[in-house]
Amino acid sequence: MTLSSRIKSSFVAGLILVAPLAVTLYILRFLVNWSLQFVTPVVRAAGLAQYTRNVEVVAQLLAVVLIVAAIVVLGFLAQQSVGRHLFGNIGRLVNVVPLVSTIYGSVRQVADSLVERKTGYESVVLVEYPREGVYMIGLVTGESPRAVEDVAGQDAYNVFLPNSPNPTAGRLVLLPEDQVHEIDMSVRRGMRLIVTTGMGDEREEAAVTPTAIENVPK
Repeated sequence: MTLSSRIKSSFVAGLILVAPLAVTLYILRFLVNWSLQFVTPVVRAAGLAQYTRNVEVVAQLLAVVLIVAAIVVLGFLAQQSVGRHLFGNIGRLVNVVPLVSTIYGSVRQVADSLVERKTGYESVVLVEYPREGVYMIGLVTGESPRAVEDVAGQDAYNVFLPNSPNPTAGRLVLLPEDQVHEIDMSVRRGMRLIVTTGMGDEREEAAVTPTAIENVPK
């Protein structure tokens, strides 16, 4: 790989890593600043800052509360049929934009895995990586192309190894069946384990099976 290709690849990887957080912070800041023009006059008129004597601080706090409430309402609507139809159309519109669709799709996939039981990931597995005796949590995304299986000499699977605590970045590995170990863990719990870096996760019945991956849809 040439130096320019390496720089380009590193830039794209870094952009995908930073963009979701940067976009989220930018949108929140924009919403707070936009809402202040409506909230500040209300705070002054209602005398809500009479104890602190700082209208701006009270207005900003109230703006944050209103934005959080609005997000909760949008989340509720998104779970209803009308909301799913509306936000589905918005999602299809976003998917038309090349780079934005990649970032949006990654963030949406992670968000779905944290709150929903049905996701695009098929199962949680353990992969011996980066060295023998060390395991990483992986998410099976499907079967590998036939050309890969021909080289491996057996069934192979596409496994995404997400970074922690930011699972929108990671690496895709194509592994033979005997190197992919299924564990008794839901995708939602596996994703939360990654996002929280294992902190606060309760020890349950999850255990590694000694055999290779099983019951992955063909």
